Amino acid sequence: MPASPPLFTPAVDGRRRRALISLTPLIDVVFILLIFFMLASSFLDWRSIELNASQRTAGGSSMQGSLLVEVHPEGVRLAGRGITPEALEATVRQRLEEAPDLRVLVKPSEGVDLQQTVGIVDRLAAAGAANMTLIRAPEATR
Repeated sequence: MPASPPLFTPAVDGRRRRALISLTPLIDVVFILLIFFMLASSFLDWRSIELNASQRTAGGSSMQGSLLVEVHPEGVRLAGRGITPEALEATVRQRLEEAPDLRVLVKPSEGVDLQQTVGIVDRLAAAGAANMTLIRAPEATR
């Protein structure tokens, strides 16, 4: 084992000078701790909302017995009528009391930001909607 350098080294003129302490080992330890905590951390979203992927089915049978919530840039529509997000939550909660297995279809229109859609889905989840499906508008043929 090599001897550690002395804390004071004699100078040329006979006075004692303090030895410089290297910061390299300290920086190495900090980087190792940083890597450890990055790898040990959980990056899971604790507030995730589960959505079913829409499946293409023949005919319109998948829409029967469902609530259609359309999210537009200017607002929300429930079954074709404009509604506020607060009223949407209350209406869905009331409908779910009547039919607990009610399916809720969420259809964001073109130009809607993701945050607005997630906000509506979050309100539906708070109302108790467990069977939600996110659908998209049919793509235009070119």
